[in-house]
Amino acid sequence: MTIKDLEGTYTIIGKNQDTEGQSYKGVLHLICKENNRLDAQWLINKTQEQSGTAFFKNDILVINFKYTGDDDTIYKGVAVYTCISKDLLDGFWSEKYGDQNCLGSERAFRILN
Repeated sequence: MTIKDLEGTYTIIGKNQDTEGQSYKGVLHLICKENNRLDAQWLINKTQEQSGTAFFKNDILVINFKYTGDDDTIYKGVAVYTCISKDLLDGFWSEKYGDQNCLGSERAFRILN
């Protein structure tokens, strides 16, 4: 698998980085850029936009992401996905101000046209 195989749009389901593990749904867009990088753009629960830059090696996709919270604070974190196939990504994530005793989780399923 190459980084270009991952370009596309995915439906996501996940759980937040907290003891309650509140679930969420959304969409993830991966767009190929130069230097073997991807731009990532999420829309979580139809309201929260997040963005990031990704790199890929040995079927592992790593995305450094950020978003602006409801309190106008910029939050940053990292998401790590195992690329099961070009159509299925299985990952976990953490952000700086999240509950450090927990990890968030996320699965991404390619939307086929």
